[in-house]
Amino acid sequence: MDTKQLIRDGKTYLGIEFGSTRIKAVMIDEKGGVLATGSHEWENQLDNGIWTYSLDMVWGGLQDCYADLLKDVKGKYDTDVTRFAAIGFSAMMHGYLAFDKKDELLVPFRTWRNTITEQAADVLTKEFSYNIPQRWSIAHLYQAILNKEAHCKDIAFFTTLAGYVHWMLTGEKVLGVGDASGMFPIDIKTGDFNETMITKFDELTSKEGFPWKLRDILPKVLTAGDAAGSLTAEGAAKLDVSGKLEAGIPLVPPEGDAGTGMTATNAVGVRTGNVSAGTSIFAMVVLEKELSRVYKEIDLVTTPDGALVGMVHCNNCTSDINAWVNIFDEFAKTIGTPVDKNTLYTTLFNKALEGDPDCGGLISYNYFSGEPVTGFDAGAPMFVRKAEDSFTLSNFMRMHIYSSLAALKYGLDLMFKEEGVRCDEMFGHGGLFKTPKVGQSIAAAAMDTPVSVMETAGEGGPWGMAVLAAYYDAKKTEPSLGLQKYLNERIFAGNKGTKLNPEPGAVAGFDRFMEKYVRGLPAEKAALDM
Repeated sequence: MDTKQLIRDGKTYLGIEFGSTRIKAVMIDEKGGVLATGSHEWENQLDNGIWTYSLDMVWGGLQDCYADLLKDVKGKYDTDVTRFAAIGFSAMMHGYLAFDKKDELLVPFRTWRNTITEQAADVLTKEFSYNIPQRWSIAHLYQAILNKEAHCKDIAFFTTLAGYVHWMLTGEKVLGVGDASGMFPIDIKTGDFNETMITKFDELTSKEGFPWKLRDILPKVLTAGDAAGSLTAEGAAKLDVSGKLEAGIPLVPPEGDAGTGMTATNAVGVRTGNVSAGTSIFAMVVLEKELSRVYKEIDLVTTPDGALVGMVHCNNCTSDINAWVNIFDEFAKTIGTPVDKNTLYTTLFNKALEGDPDCGGLISYNYFSGEPVTGFDAGAPMFVRKAEDSFTLSNFMRMHIYSSLAALKYGLDLMFKEEGVRCDEMFGHGGLFKTPKVGQSIAAAAMDTPVSVMETAGEGGPWGMAVLAAYYDAKKTEPSLGLQKYLNERIFAGNKGTKLNPEPGAVAGFDRFMEKYVRGLPAEKAALDM
């Protein structure tokens, strides 16, 4: 069947993801092949000290993104879209969207970016004996209660951004387990919210006299492959302003961007992981067992099919590299020999491979903003060297790439070295891996783990969400089909990629760099007072 007929017959799959700066739609066929895309740029707003997106921005952005997809389909295939085999929505995880019994938003959407819940996160982490990061939904709810915010008594439901969009389009108050794991801790044995911790939360808030218990206001947790409702007539009109989209299309469990990233890199199996490196950086490893104790540096979330994942999230990655490349760019222009920016990045990154394994003693801190993993609530980018250190261009560039990974390594070492977590392969995606082999080989050294970069890695979360929609459809005819098997055999079979093993000399060099990096952290703290 040709693509045009496939689209007309509604045998394609749609994934739409709300990222921090872009809403993107991807239409795929049953093998994961990208047929069309659409996007909409947006930015969060600072409203009375709260980072937020208005609901008008959510719906206007979604409609524009979907219209852009339709335009791409029309241009490529000269046909309209009236139906899909399945649709899935995903979004940035965590945050706080609270509604009353009339389904009205009680306070502006509080995104993951807000760091206003320290007190609540600390109390809940201690009470649950489970790390509750500031950005988690339950931390936002409990902080609002501690703040005696009037809206708390009126809450009838709270959810994430993906859960909210799904609810409005289907009427179903549900959430995929991966996104749900960033709201409240999941019991891996049941695949549902942890009942013991729900009871503890209700005990903590019992004196408030609220008319609700926590379970009453949480969404229902679903797993990848589960039915999650269908598009209502009102939902179809809300998504497609042209009015051509039919009601009744199945929707799959809404997911978070961590889960779609794992899907997009085929990193949902035990002892696999992925590292996403751009403006910020995070790595996730699918665990074989629970960690022995609580680490504030390690978040525990799940894959879309409910496996336990250890996650280290760092606020800073490539911004300082970009700043230094801009200096070189300015110099080239000043002397009258401007260089293409991509060529400049590629040249400087490749130069880093010539550097010493320990960067010749050079150290830098890439903290444009705070870095909670290493204990910083604010940042000041800093470069430090001693007179006897080997100050060469190759060491300088290698140092900056090391620095972009250092905070991540600080957290991952707790899993790998303290907990003995095993990871057979990490899958890399994001800007740090754009230059072939450079970021990949250095990341392998940082984590002492093989790192692979797949051809599909650039498709990202929206593609991963579309794949989860296709998985739901495949599972209808083969109910026992597991997500890992589905990805291996139907989506990634024959997918070309590159795998690099860590070089022992580079691993030892990165460890020496880290020893000096950790000793120098007090200097970074002092820089904040300058």
